[in-house]
Amino acid sequence: MTALTIALSKGRILDEALPLLASAGIVPTEDPETSRKLFLPTSRPRVSIVLVRASDVPTYVQWGAADLGVAGKDVLLEHGGQGLYQPVDLGIARCRMSVATRRGYDWEGTVQRGARIRVATKYVSIAREHFAAKGMHVDLIKLYGSMELAPLSGLADAIVDLVSTGNTLKANDLVEVETIMPITSRLIANPAALKLKRDAVKPLVDALAAASASNRAGP
Repeated sequence: MTALTIALSKGRILDEALPLLASAGIVPTEDPETSRKLFLPTSRPRVSIVLVRASDVPTYVQWGAADLGVAGKDVLLEHGGQGLYQPVDLGIARCRMSVATRRGYDWEGTVQRGARIRVATKYVSIAREHFAAKGMHVDLIKLYGSMELAPLSGLADAIVDLVSTGNTLKANDLVEVETIMPITSRLIANPAALKLKRDAVKPLVDALAAASASNRAGP
């Protein structure tokens, strides 16, 4: 039987991907949250899960270190989904990419005046494309964490970040002023694996597509 490796990242994607994998008969034999192993064997022979950083999932799949993976649309757009096959939008880890500012900041007026603004984000490519399409002049400041601090400290006028419930923004007296795009996580595949391991990969892709469709349909 052909060996397959699936790249996943810990956190919400892992939590929501595991039930879909289980419906396809793939269950880790050790708890991913407590195991110190990076390669986890599963209940399906010769199918393993490799745990990597979310931003590294496309790289592992692109270079063939993993045959399949699950990555957010944000990661695929920011870090490059070129050369990857994206057969299924799994509809998990649902959130949105948004622009947020301090409460009371005159975003609309600033945009209308054509003022140059400073925007902090770790999604520099997505932000650059969004503001360029709007004809806005922005200075992009790359940060790796605690985005909410940037407007509060005066480092930036606005941030571009993922928003799920919006509770973190509210807790820091920030408000969403624009939604750039909805974000979900997709199943991605290495093109060579699709050809050379088709007999093993295609049934798994089909099973995950069916599980995702069933999950969206609800009870």
